[in-house]
Amino acid sequence: MTRQGKILLSFALMATLLIGTIAIIGLRATPKPADAGAPIGGPFELVEMTGAPVTEKSLIGKPTAIFFGFTYCPEVCPTTLMELTSALKTLGPEADELNVVFVSVDPARDTPEQMKLYLSNFDPRIRGFTGTPEAIAEAAKAYRVYYRKVPVEGGTYTVDHSSSVYLFDADGRFVEPIAYGAPHERVVAQLRSLAQRRG
Repeated sequence: MTRQGKILLSFALMATLLIGTIAIIGLRATPKPADAGAPIGGPFELVEMTGAPVTEKSLIGKPTAIFFGFTYCPEVCPTTLMELTSALKTLGPEADELNVVFVSVDPARDTPEQMKLYLSNFDPRIRGFTGTPEAIAEAAKAYRVYYRKVPVEGGTYTVDHSSSVYLFDADGRFVEPIAYGAPHERVVAQLRSLAQRRG
């Protein structure tokens, strides 16, 4: 190798080492999200669509799939509830091992009666929870769920909200989410795996 070639090779090696060092420093310096590692789930005091009071303790003993939305939702909620209904049908008797819960983020309109009427369109094993605005806010905070009222034409409103279904084991520990729009086979596999968990 010529002297010029050796010099070029040395520069190339130094440049590679420098880029690698910068990348490592950058990765170490990247801040973690403020809520990284924060638990999902926690205490709540809500009302079931039957009118009975319900807390997080009511779900202990069975694995739980929980979804936050509202009955006037135009797309995300009915799509998710139809997918859950289909997945529960596919699971057959295994589905009886699960709690499946729909929690309203629109307590002004979602009374227990409205929740019951709305959920009559889906699998009867899906339970509806609602409550006061304060109780809903506390539950959403515990489950790290985002929601925000958005005015629309005509003086009414819609609600932007998180779209994932959250899965918990029989002891109330967070397992994983089901992403909105996940393939049916994936949803069934996640719920089947959840139903087979024993805490």
